[in-house]
Amino acid sequence: MRARLFAAAVAALALTGAANAAPAAKPAPQLPPGARPADIDKLVARAQQAFTVPGVSVAIVQDGRVLFAKGYGARANGKPGAVDADTLFGIGSNTKAFTVAALGMLVDQGKLHWDDKVIDLMPQVQLYDPYVTRELTVRDILTHRSGLGLGSGDLMLFPPSDFSRAEIIHNLRYFKPASSFRSKYAYDNLLYILAGQLVPTLTGMSWEDFVQTKILDRLGTGCAATVSTIKGANVAMPHVLDGGKLIETQQDRSTAYDPAGSIQCNARGMAAWANLQLADGKFPDGQPLFSSAVHKDMWTPQTLEPVPDSAALTRTRFRAYGLAWNLEDYQGYRRVTHTGGLIGMVSYVSLIPEKKLGIIVLTNQQSGGAMSSIMQTLLDDFLVGKPTQDWVAWWQARTDEAVKRGVDADAAADASVKAAGGHLALPLDAYVGVYHDVWRGDVEVKRAGDHLRMIFSRTSGLAGDMAPMKGDVFAVRWDDRTIKADALANFSTGMDGAISGMKMAPLSPTVDFSFDFQDLDFRKTK
Repeated sequence: MRARLFAAAVAALALTGAANAAPAAKPAPQLPPGARPADIDKLVARAQQAFTVPGVSVAIVQDGRVLFAKGYGARANGKPGAVDADTLFGIGSNTKAFTVAALGMLVDQGKLHWDDKVIDLMPQVQLYDPYVTRELTVRDILTHRSGLGLGSGDLMLFPPSDFSRAEIIHNLRYFKPASSFRSKYAYDNLLYILAGQLVPTLTGMSWEDFVQTKILDRLGTGCAATVSTIKGANVAMPHVLDGGKLIETQQDRSTAYDPAGSIQCNARGMAAWANLQLADGKFPDGQPLFSSAVHKDMWTPQTLEPVPDSAALTRTRFRAYGLAWNLEDYQGYRRVTHTGGLIGMVSYVSLIPEKKLGIIVLTNQQSGGAMSSIMQTLLDDFLVGKPTQDWVAWWQARTDEAVKRGVDADAAADASVKAAGGHLALPLDAYVGVYHDVWRGDVEVKRAGDHLRMIFSRTSGLAGDMAPMKGDVFAVRWDDRTIKADALANFSTGMDGAISGMKMAPLSPTVDFSFDFQDLDFRKTK
């Protein structure tokens, strides 16, 4: 007992002395073994080779400092122009956190509350269910619990189209709910477009101007709110893999979905953003972008999410969505994270509040394997002390399995088209005409020699040949093979036996959820 009291007394004296002495300078954080610059160089090079990624940018921050920020590879495959820490990448859905930050600033100003009814702020907004229209709050539109189906309405966004933000918001009324209100998590983009439109409604400034001048410019790293405001040529180009071949694609210059996924940012900019988040919304000079109370709301679970398949490997027991952030436990720590994807680009942000640690990975190829293997290796180095898996090998095996499943599924879909025999119920000319869907607009089916073609309005990305299957069903093969979104078209007849309408569905289960053909219901107009 005396020994314990003595130890306690010594500790108390030490604390007293420390209190009276000048505070010691906090040692600068260091990169752990396995995450030193040479190690990161090797890790990124291996991931680039394994997943055929032309360009990568990585940033690591801790305790308010940037420990690492570096670019690798090429901005465009096979062309001059190296990626560096200032190269701009499309960050996709990581933009959503910036939209929430903008709204959080308005909450601090008293112009908005998270639980305000959307209809009170924007009376023109309607959803399919009148009850949801009446009860939908700002918090609901930020947490993927409205009842909309996964990716509902994304065909107005991808491939690039000319839909305006106002048209997209108007069309919300046509989407039947896939689940009851507030009962289920289903990721969507349209409601973040609606969220962005609250900014001009309440401030008179466009979302782009507000985010650029009040957030991105204050970060001071040259990031752009949208592609059209990029300055300079240090920009990564998007790439996709098609049959193992790397293909450079065009940047999407659409602006309608800006609040859901448009920001172009670099490693330095995302490092500054991560440090601001880890500092409870404060810039390095102590000035707040948003209050601690608003920040707490952002990082508070709102909607439960399914735990991923790899949960046992990362000791993840729960997962939820906050306000534009995924929240989970990861290797015994709280992780605040989000990914982002555009055609040809993916991004990944992980924040570990207990460690004041942030890791960012940006790539210009849409495979998630590279960004995930880099991220998880670095997280293990910081949180566990060494990788718990060979994450490059693990993700490569997982990717190879997914590719094989995709090839098999696509082959099965192709076989089903051939097996159908091409025996149509009516002559080809009976299907020719213009078909209208209330939210997506017109589609034309026209004769092209001995076959039919389908051409969607308002985009150049959905045009393709139609292969007859059986009865009134066709397979539609899009001219742009990189989008990997072939579809089925099933025509219907009226009481007179003439074609009266058409419904669609993805041809293969490998089609991305953003191609929501199943939500279409066309009526023949001429």
